[in-house]
Amino acid sequence: MAYLQQIIFLLILGTAGYFLWKRIILIRNNIRLGKNLDRTDNHSERFKSMLLVAFGQRKMFKNIIPAILHLFVYVGFVVINFEVLEFIIDGLAGTHRIFAPYLGGFYNVLMNIFEFLAVSVLAACAVFLFRRNVLRVKRFTQPEMTSWPLLDANLILITEIVLMLAILSMNAADQVLQTRGVTGYVFTGQLVFSGFLVPGFDGLPAGWLVFIERFAWWFHIIGILGFAIYVTWSKHLHIFMAFPNTWYSDLTPMGKMENMDSVTNEVKIMLGLTTDGAAAQAPEEIGRFGAKDINDLTWKNLMDAYTCTECGRCTAECPANQTGKKLSPRKIMMDVRDRTEEVGNSLVKNGKGFDDGKSLLGDYIIKEELNACTSCNACVEACPVLINPLQIILEMRRYIAMEESGSPAQWNIMFQNIETSFSPWKFAPADRFNWAKE
Repeated sequence: MAYLQQIIFLLILGTAGYFLWKRIILIRNNIRLGKNLDRTDNHSERFKSMLLVAFGQRKMFKNIIPAILHLFVYVGFVVINFEVLEFIIDGLAGTHRIFAPYLGGFYNVLMNIFEFLAVSVLAACAVFLFRRNVLRVKRFTQPEMTSWPLLDANLILITEIVLMLAILSMNAADQVLQTRGVTGYVFTGQLVFSGFLVPGFDGLPAGWLVFIERFAWWFHIIGILGFAIYVTWSKHLHIFMAFPNTWYSDLTPMGKMENMDSVTNEVKIMLGLTTDGAAAQAPEEIGRFGAKDINDLTWKNLMDAYTCTECGRCTAECPANQTGKKLSPRKIMMDVRDRTEEVGNSLVKNGKGFDDGKSLLGDYIIKEELNACTSCNACVEACPVLINPLQIILEMRRYIAMEESGSPAQWNIMFQNIETSFSPWKFAPADRFNWAKE
């Protein structure tokens, strides 16, 4: 019987690993659809950023109560996975609580810590469900939060609650079986939180207790493996993506806009500010100014999209959104991710990819959204995992202005004034500082 359980476990683990690996490779290939960008500099600063923001949750603590609840879920997720390691070894080796004999009394301490975190995760998820579905916090009810994003968030929270209940039920049944001296159930000492459930299991026959304990064990490990696969389609992919995303984040000060190298080189050549050698290296033909589709964005922009937590902090802080404009930085990131998924799946299925008659601009994001942006960086500052929606907005606005000449008429007047008078207002350059005379 033990051999059969080992074989079943190995098949489940292998199947889950296969589908998870396929999905990881697809996401990696999708991110690579973006343009090249060098982010290999300054390793010490990048490590510090990842440690403080992704691991330390630094930016979450601007709002203390949600931050503490999120910390419980985060720490619980990380630490309880050490218990999952024991599950996997037990499943492969056909053992039960393999670490208990080796760790002695310390095993009981660890199990009580795990249970405390499990209860903390359960409570935090219940509060999050209440905030989303009863209090209906505004940033969770924006127009882009359609049926799937709302369902996705609730599914994850409910799944985490059920998985934590499975752990507590398993431990409670296990404790009763230990006191009865059932073969294979080694003594681990009293567990505080699952101990509250023990009276409900005490009157059951040993056979039923073994069934409950084994069912909860299998349910938890299959649930964890299923959760790992599901997360790759979910906004909760940020659990993993936050670490590389913060590592590769932009280290330059917020507000510094990146010039287009091709345009900068042309201007330098016209002004005679470059050498003949540099002029000779200037590209003969520029592919595209700005961004119309995801392949005009960088791979880091696409990684940002996959890292988006859909928490809505960016949209809540956006002054354009607050004044009723269509712009929602969260929607921008969700649209980029959806378009990337669409192109990636199309390339895998039929090789069409970008030849599907669609583009990010127009089919997903409209000009009205982009033109509403004030370039204030509020969305960038608000993001807890260092996502930069502004870079994408600026690149798409560059395309509209430079490729389509589609900027609003009043903007074009301003552009002409800057070109001819070196200021947004139409007066002679020599008069620029007259306002300061008195």
